[in-house]
Amino acid sequence: MADDNYRIQELLQREVYVGENLVGTIVGERYHPNEDRVRSMRIQVKPNVAEEYMRKPAEHAPLSKELIHSIQDDGSVKLSKSMRELQRRWRNTVRIEEQLYAPDELLDRAVLDDDGMELGVVIGLVKVKRTYRGITVKLRSAVRRRYALGETIDIPVTALARTRARLDEIVLSRTYDKLRSLPSYIQINEGILED
Repeated sequence: MADDNYRIQELLQREVYVGENLVGTIVGERYHPNEDRVRSMRIQVKPNVAEEYMRKPAEHAPLSKELIHSIQDDGSVKLSKSMRELQRRWRNTVRIEEQLYAPDELLDRAVLDDDGMELGVVIGLVKVKRTYRGITVKLRSAVRRRYALGETIDIPVTALARTRARLDEIVLSRTYDKLRSLPSYIQINEGILED
């Protein structure tokens, strides 16, 4: 049974194992004022593990806290699930800037366009055929008035350029004016997604 009382400071820089296989090293977690919303840690994945168990290898990936089984005598962290379960969870992520993010790591983040205009806050994700295709953003009232929009919009994951961990933000790859003209933006907001 996993001990939910492990603090991130206790786990930083510890190696993570599934059975005898070294998966990677814990490097941190998302900063969020509400600790209950943070259900994942960040691990730096070993290149050979990333090559074998990810569709497209990524250096950093989420590790759900519920998978931690125990801390071994040598200080390493043992997971309670198999590599296949870890692989399944990595498929249930969003890729931003060559890193994988679990859905819980994206919720409540501010979304800014390339010019620094804050559009709103992530309140959900758009999933099509078991793949996350976009994020749902609750818009700031000033943005809603300026562009005559409803309360929320969907933004395709292809428009997400980077994250800023310390500020808990997602930055888009272009301005909102340019984003609005993209076919992927139009399709996701009209519910016409290509499969």
